[in-house]
Amino acid sequence: MSAEPDLPGRTSVELFAGGGGLAMAVERSGFRPLLLNEFVKYACDTLEQNGATSRGEEERIPEPGEKPPLVRGDVRDLKMGYLEGAVDLLAGGPPCQPFSLGGVAKGDEDKRNMFPEMFRAIREIKPKAFICENVRGLLRPSFKPYFDYITRELMFPFEERDPEASWLQHNAILEAKEQRGDVKSVERYQVFTFPVNAADYGVPQIRNRIIVVGFRGDLDIDVELLRQAVSPTHSEKELLLSMKSGEYWDRHRNVRGRADVPDHVIGNVMGALQPVLPLERTSEELKPWRTLRDALADDLGAGPLPDVPWNRLDRRQYDDMPKEHIGWPDARFYAGHTPNFLDRPAKTVKAGVHGVPGGESVMLTDTPVGKNQPVDPVAEKAGKTYPYQHRYMTVRETARVMTFPDDWELCGPRGEQMRQLGNAVPVLLGEVFAKAVATVLDNAEKRS
Repeated sequence: MSAEPDLPGRTSVELFAGGGGLAMAVERSGFRPLLLNEFVKYACDTLEQNGATSRGEEERIPEPGEKPPLVRGDVRDLKMGYLEGAVDLLAGGPPCQPFSLGGVAKGDEDKRNMFPEMFRAIREIKPKAFICENVRGLLRPSFKPYFDYITRELMFPFEERDPEASWLQHNAILEAKEQRGDVKSVERYQVFTFPVNAADYGVPQIRNRIIVVGFRGDLDIDVELLRQAVSPTHSEKELLLSMKSGEYWDRHRNVRGRADVPDHVIGNVMGALQPVLPLERTSEELKPWRTLRDALADDLGAGPLPDVPWNRLDRRQYDDMPKEHIGWPDARFYAGHTPNFLDRPAKTVKAGVHGVPGGESVMLTDTPVGKNQPVDPVAEKAGKTYPYQHRYMTVRETARVMTFPDDWELCGPRGEQMRQLGNAVPVLLGEVFAKAVATVLDNAEKRS
């Protein structure tokens, strides 16, 4: 999956790999993938299209330089004991539907909850570290007791749960272990939870998540080094200041032939922001949040995506357009679902259950609404009218919002491609945490 010629010295396993966002980030951070696992067919196709290969039935550790081995299918059928002692980092975002709000008191769990498979993987592999990503909703008061239980399971994964026991009963056993403090260091993990907004790490998207990081208890890790390594690098205030100073607008002038941002757009944006513009720069060494406009112009170096002509909203792939940069018709935004604005980070990319999501994948352009063009009636009824034309974001534009490179090929129909992106970890966000784990492990080895 990586084109880098240098073979990394550290190793990784990725469960629930999806379309490859976290797997890509982990490999970019210097970890050689020993195993990938995914259940969804189109996501597996994507992984193989981008360099992974079917592992087959043989349980073996690949040699350096081999393609990452992929096992398609249910993680519950996956045996991982052959990897024991060979893995530095276990990574994944387990699907977690712990219970309905009405079932919390009873401790009723959803069968789609895959955290138990993450616990089993830790028991079988005994990795030095792990990374789990999930939705911020697990910290809501209604779910918090179960999330605390997940954390304790990650701390003490070798205390297997009785199949007949509820999570509440097992949690009581784990709490007692935590209070006694008598578990062997190699059978416990130090666990850290980080609530994050991906925009604070250079991702051009508002995406609130939790990332849980753990290190095996026998490792002498520097906790402060970890916290420093995952501290935010970008801020909203710096974006507003760059707009106020004009630096942001200057950066978008003549971007490889693209027209400058129209004055009427700048005027509208600055007029709306005037009441909240900061007065002065702080001493923090933070960069500005990246916006949707930044992603489409791509200040990361790939160059601008061409505009989608209004007469090409027809589901067709044109030869003169990048792959999957396909116009889609009938875009609308709904009550409660405002569109994406070019000069803000995009809204959270969601997986959705339909081929084309709702307002979250609609964006306003710089093209003014024509004199005879009607305003979207649903938006107007909701009191949301905008003087610019709107359209659906393309798959390639959405991939940029998730910081996937342009050469990463997504398989399946449009709806499945969007689902893979919505379920993924933004690559830049994943890199921050994977590199932090590598830094902490390197430091721990030097200290031992």
